Amino acid sequence: MDIKIGKKGPVSDIKIFKEQQTKFDPNQKFKGDKAYVGGFQISTPHKKPRNQELSIEQKEENKVFSSKRIFVEHLIRKLKIFRVASERFRLKRSNYESVISTVCGLVRLQIGALILPN
Repeated sequence: MDIKIGKKGPVSDIKIFKEQQTKFDPNQKFKGDKAYVGGFQISTPHKKPRNQELSIEQKEENKVFSSKRIFVEHLIRKLKIFRVASERFRLKRSNYESVISTVCGLVRLQIGALILPN
């Protein structure tokens, strides 16, 4: 199972990524949003310097970069539609793992990437 079930309280994406990074091949590269700037093995879009503008080349590179990452953003949106991952969970805490796993399964089914265990 490749779902990271949440812990109580807010945790940043980059912190979760750093904790889980050892599970990946050291040569694997990742694409992240601007929150991941400076992360090891993560390519990110160019960030606008303070009191300056991005060059035309940097803006074009950001467009190409975002066109490759849009699939991930759409998946996040699909999960948030169910409001389990984006709002406070109001059922019994013991039910959270099964509910979020079911939601992830429904999203996978919708995109045609359902992976069933052997």
